[in-house]
Amino acid sequence: MRPPWWGDPALLPSAGSGVLLLVGFAAEWSGLDVAAVVLQSVALLTGAYTFVPGAVRRLARGRLGVGLLMTVAAAGAVLLGHVGEAAALAFLFSLAEALEDRAMDRAKEGLRALLSLIPETARVSRLSGTVTIPASEVRELDIVIVGAGERVPTDGVVVDGRSSIDTSAVTGESIPVDVGPGTSVPAGAVNGAGTLQLEATSDGTDNSLTQIVALVEQAHARKGERARLADRIARPLVPVVLIVAALVALFGIMVGDPWTWVERALVVLVAASPCAMAIAVPVTVISAIGAASKFGVVIKSGAAFEQLGTIRTVAFDKTGTLTRNEPAVVDIRTVDGVSTEDVLSWAGAVEATSSHPLAAAVTAAAPATLTADAVVEEAGRGVVGRVSGRSIRVGNVRWIDPGTLSDAAEDMAADGETVVAVEADGRTVGLIGIRDELRPDAAEAIQMLHAAGIRTVMLTGDNPRTAAALAREAGIDDVRAEQTPPDKAAAITALTASTPTVMVGDGINDAPALASATVGLAMGATGSAAAIESADAAFTGHDLRLIPLALTHARRGRRIMTTNIVLALAIIIVLFPLALFGVIGLAGVVLVHEIAEVAVILNGARAARRPAALRALRSEATTPSELVHT
Repeated sequence: MRPPWWGDPALLPSAGSGVLLLVGFAAEWSGLDVAAVVLQSVALLTGAYTFVPGAVRRLARGRLGVGLLMTVAAAGAVLLGHVGEAAALAFLFSLAEALEDRAMDRAKEGLRALLSLIPETARVSRLSGTVTIPASEVRELDIVIVGAGERVPTDGVVVDGRSSIDTSAVTGESIPVDVGPGTSVPAGAVNGAGTLQLEATSDGTDNSLTQIVALVEQAHARKGERARLADRIARPLVPVVLIVAALVALFGIMVGDPWTWVERALVVLVAASPCAMAIAVPVTVISAIGAASKFGVVIKSGAAFEQLGTIRTVAFDKTGTLTRNEPAVVDIRTVDGVSTEDVLSWAGAVEATSSHPLAAAVTAAAPATLTADAVVEEAGRGVVGRVSGRSIRVGNVRWIDPGTLSDAAEDMAADGETVVAVEADGRTVGLIGIRDELRPDAAEAIQMLHAAGIRTVMLTGDNPRTAAALAREAGIDDVRAEQTPPDKAAAITALTASTPTVMVGDGINDAPALASATVGLAMGATGSAAAIESADAAFTGHDLRLIPLALTHARRGRRIMTTNIVLALAIIIVLFPLALFGVIGLAGVVLVHEIAEVAVILNGARAARRPAALRALRSEATTPSELVHT
C-alpha cells in the first residue's frame, strides 16, 4: 500500500531540502552567515542526492537530460560562491522528480488487483473424485467444476451443463451470456444458476487475465521510456552549454588570463541554467491538474497532462462508459389479443425469484406484481411457472420459438436488443426487448468532440448488432465489436501510432487498452479499481460532456506550458551571449533568472482557471452530484 504523500519516504529528501533551505535563508537574513552557509550546503546535498547519481548514471550510458544540466548549474553556482542559489535549484528539481515518480508509481499500483478475479481455489474432477486445489495449479485439459455464483478459475470450454455467465468485467459484454457444451468461457467470469464442467484450455497461471496483466505492464514500460518535454528540450541544450563553457575557459588559458575566463565560463553555466524551466512545466501542470480535479477529471501525472493536450482521437468502451450498465426493458411486442401489461406481468411473476440479471430488468418493468408457483429455472434457457392458472414460460428465442413474432424478433435484435420470449399455455404471446441504454449526455458529448475536430471510435466486447445500434444513436461511425482485451490493446496501439489517442473505459477488460493509449481515462465513478489504476487519468463525474471540456482545458494548459518554456528558453538565449562577452555579471544573471521565475509562476497559475463552458453545464444540473461524484 502506497503511503499518503506526507508519509512517503520518497518525498522526505525533497521536504528536508526545502526546510533546510528556508532556515538557511532566515539565518542569512539574520546575519548568521556561517550558519546560513552550513544549512544551505546541507540543503544542497540533500536535494542533489535525489537526482545527481541518476544524472551521472545516465551520462555514463550516453544519455543527457535536465538532471545533468541542473547538476552542472548547481556546481557552477557553488564554485562562484552562491550556495543558496545552488540549493534552491536542487530543491526545486528534486521535488519535481519526486512528485513525478510518485505519480508513476500510483499509475501502476493496483495492477495486480486484476488477478483478484481469479478464485484462490478450484474444484477439479479426478479419477478418485472431486478435489479442491489452488487455482494456480490448474493445468490445461483438467476438468474444472464451477458451481452457481462461482468465478471461473481459468479459460475453458464447457463439456457438461448449461448456465449463463457474467463476463462484463472481462469482455465488456453487458448482457449475461448463455453457455452450454462447446462454449468457451474466460477466466474471471461469474457463473449463473447452473453448474458447469469445463475443460481447461490454459494453465491457471497463464490465462486471459494473466495476459491482461502482462499487457498492462508492457504498456507502462513503454510509457516509462518516453522522455518528458523538458528532457527533449534539454538534450541539445546541455552539450552546447558544456562545450561553450569549456571553450570559454580554454580561451582564457590560451590568452593568459585563466581566472577571468574561468569565472566567465561559470557565469555562462549559471546563465544557461534552467531555473525558470525547472518550474515552467510543474507550476502549469499543478495548476491545471488541480482545476481539472475540481470538475471531475483526476490526472495522475504531468506527462499525462502534457499528452492530454495533444489528443485528436477518443476511443470509448461501450458498457458502463457510453451506457448506463443497467439493462432495462426498451421494447415489447405482442400478438393480437394480448396486452403489453399482460406479457410483462406474466414474465415478471415467474422471473421474480430468478437470479438472472435480465430478470431484474423484467421485474422492474412489470406494472403489477402477480404471484407464480411451481417455478423452475432452466439454466441457460429460461424460467417456467404457473401464473393465474396459466403455464408461463420465459426464455431466450433459441429455447422458445418466436412463431408469428419472428420478424419482430429480428428487428429487435437488429436494434441491439436482447430478446426474451414469453409463452402462455404453449403459445408465444410476446417478446420483451432488453438493452443497456446510452447515458443521456453521450450523444451531446460525441457532438462536442466532433465539433472540436476530435475523431471518436467505439471499442466493445459486445456483439456487432448491439454495438452498431448504440453507436448510431451516439453518433459514432467507427465501431469495432467483439473485441477481446488484447484486441482492444492492439486497436489502441494502431490508433496511437497515427494520432494521439485517449481510451475511455471502466472495466477490467479495458486495462490493457487504457495503458496502451496515449492517455488512458478511466471511469472512476463506476469503473473497476484495476481500470482506474491502469489509466493515466480518472473521470469521477457522471456527465460525459466533461470529457471534451477536459481536453479543451488540457489544450489551454499545454499552450500556457509552451509559453512558459519559450520564456524560459528566451531568458537563456538572451543571457547566454551577454554572459559570454562579459556584459553581465553573476548578480545580473541571478536577478534576471529570479524575475523570469516570477513571470513563469504567474503565467502558469492561469492554468488553474476552469473552462467557461463548465458554468453552463453546472447550471443545467439539478444537483452538484449530477456533474461530479466525489
